[in-house]
Amino acid sequence: MTRIGQPDDTAQTPETAETDLLRQLTACETSVWEALVEGDADADAAALCDSFLGVYADGFAGKSDHCGQLGSGPTVTSYRLSLLRARALGCDHALLSYRADFTRPGQRAPEAMFVSSIWQRQTRQGARHPAPLWRNIFSQDTPADPADPEAAPPVG
Repeated sequence: MTRIGQPDDTAQTPETAETDLLRQLTACETSVWEALVEGDADADAAALCDSFLGVYADGFAGKSDHCGQLGSGPTVTSYRLSLLRARALGCDHALLSYRADFTRPGQRAPEAMFVSSIWQRQTRQGARHPAPLWRNIFSQDTPADPADPEAAPPVG
């Protein structure tokens, strides 16, 4: 137990906290992509908050739209996430930005996009030692050139 005025040996450095945040959010985002590959609407729904908002080239989408796309099965056959960056947006929100290269079922040509997702940290109710649970509250996709896998917006 740490008392006020005593050093906390378990405190994270900013670099460690940033790495841990990136690891957690990457795992969360990967679960969404895996749901798209598996055609698993339940897994997709588990990752999204009820008020989820997606902003895409063809307009806005809610949670039911995002999950509903899996009604006919998988929407992605393969994917690769790269150029991942995480940024805390306060205590309980964080932004994950990355490039996704993927292929859709029945398509040979790969597609690419830059994605920014905002995740909200929640606490699991009823747990003896509650672990954080992240829910995706917002995502925006920006089409990218699949022929240029290293293209990325400048770091600001």
